[in-house]
Amino acid sequence: MAPESSSLLKMGLVLFVAAQVLPSVSGCHTDLYELNVNDLCLKKFKFNMAEVERSLWCSWQDTMKIYEDITNCTFQVAMRMDCFWPNQIVDRLFMQIHQDYFPNCPLTGRLIHDPPISILAPFIAVPVLVTLLMTALVVWRSKRTEGVL
Repeated sequence: MAPESSSLLKMGLVLFVAAQVLPSVSGCHTDLYELNVNDLCLKKFKFNMAEVERSLWCSWQDTMKIYEDITNCTFQVAMRMDCFWPNQIVDRLFMQIHQDYFPNCPLTGRLIHDPPISILAPFIAVPVLVTLLMTALVVWRSKRTEGVL
């Protein structure tokens, strides 16, 4: 029985060590991740937003770079800490940011608009003209029967 108890003791020791080491090697520490995101990303975002006038917070042109920076920051922290991205922590962070900084912003600044007429006109005119030209060519060709067959 001594060899069996020795192997059971070794197996127990291996499992104990694995249980202590594997979570830190293979998993994401969500508490530490959230702390790092708040310390590294959110503080910088708040600092940058403080430099922008409050009246310009709804201007996408003025806040796009700051918003992009916090997005990239949360992604970089996640990659370095072996966490999935996006995740619930990032979702909560961005929901909080939108509630704090952009609650009264209209959606009109971010809706998709038609392109200017100088770009839109050629995309409409060319297919219409080609269709008319092809129709005229078919009608003209159908009236000239001497060369067919």
